[in-house]
Amino acid sequence: MELPVNAFKHAIAAGRPQIGLWSSIPSNYSVEIIAGAGFDWILLDTEHTPNDLESVLSQLQAAAGYPDTTAIVRVPWNDQVVLKRYLDAGVQTVLIPFVSSADEARAAVSYTRYPPKGVRGVGGTTRATRFGRIRDYTKLVERELCVLVQVETKQGLDNIEEICAVDGIDGVFIGPADLHASLGHTGETANPEILPLIDDGIRRIRKAGKAPGVLTPAEPLARRWLDCGALFVAVGADAGLLARGAEALAQRFKG
Repeated sequence: MELPVNAFKHAIAAGRPQIGLWSSIPSNYSVEIIAGAGFDWILLDTEHTPNDLESVLSQLQAAAGYPDTTAIVRVPWNDQVVLKRYLDAGVQTVLIPFVSSADEARAAVSYTRYPPKGVRGVGGTTRATRFGRIRDYTKLVERELCVLVQVETKQGLDNIEEICAVDGIDGVFIGPADLHASLGHTGETANPEILPLIDDGIRRIRKAGKAPGVLTPAEPLARRWLDCGALFVAVGADAGLLARGAEALAQRFKG
């Protein structure tokens, strides 16, 4: 059995923009609905949701029937044990939050690599190895593994070039909400003082040879950041679509 190809990894490496949708609802059923909607990628979030490893496993299985959409998992923290478990469950693309320095980026990469390149523990018949059916998995896995780190502080923004220079980093995602908070604008995601910093961060990531990413449900901002060179952009979230759509429908009938 062959190692599955990571279409998302190869697309961003080739400079092809990938449009995604955030998934915050901890349900395999809702993931199956959005996985067939036509997005290039969906983000299964475990940082700011009640999702855990077992629910993510069922979501990965639900998304597997839609090979044109890549399921990415945002792990809850830059942690060796956490990353090992999600990788063993078959996750090929991980988004690691709150990375603010080159040292933290190097640690993140090391947690995804087997010795001698890293410290990932070696499992046996895991879902990632197709239960032992992928020959030489430990030697081949790095080829299709995609590591994205999330910059969401002023320190991280200042250190973008050093973070991008870390071998094994495929992309850098700018988190608008936490970045705004770090810069004194908590609760905002489109402050006119901060938006140019995000623009510049995206350009700097691209200039450094890595793929920039970002999330915004505001179409003008999504298009603005694609024009800046962002290569993976989430343009909405399942919970937001459901909440705003339900409110709009109720309002049409209740006035």
